[in-house]
Amino acid sequence: MLSNMSAQSEIRSPLEMVREAHFQANGDAPPNLEQLRSVIDTMVPFCNLTGVRVVELRRDGGVAELPNRPDLQNHMGTVHAAAQFLAAEVSGAAAFSGALAPRIFSLRSFVLRDCRIMYLRPAVGRIRAHGSVDIEVAHPAAERTAEERFEIRGGSLLYDDAGALVAKAEFDYRAWFDAS
Repeated sequence: MLSNMSAQSEIRSPLEMVREAHFQANGDAPPNLEQLRSVIDTMVPFCNLTGVRVVELRRDGGVAELPNRPDLQNHMGTVHAAAQFLAAEVSGAAAFSGALAPRIFSLRSFVLRDCRIMYLRPAVGRIRAHGSVDIEVAHPAAERTAEERFEIRGGSLLYDDAGALVAKAEFDYRAWFDAS
């Protein structure tokens, strides 16, 4: 049993592997948002299962897409509420990563503490979730270097293939950064 535990402690996260490769290639320069997007896009196994993808990552937001698949529909033939929630939360986490990109490699933890989602109408087809975080909190935190923990609010607006707003979500996150 102990050998399994020590083997697990040696497993590095995708973000740790990108951090190492980035520092070897670029020194202390901030990460490229496209490189960061590609890591975030595949680092959560449940997103890989459902097909949710981060398709845009900017300093002011992120966009996640949920594909149009029969296994993501409910018994009424519309997009399942849980699948919509996943797309919303992923877009919020992407927005956080983009807003705090200059400091992302010193992130120790980032957790969703509370959320609220309002489903406004039945969703049909592919869903695009547009996430954001409070940049008045995020951008100053991205420039600081001390160890800190803070809370940050985020949100997401979800649109279906017809461009209709089908849901909106609010998130409360807790972030913990090591000194950098």
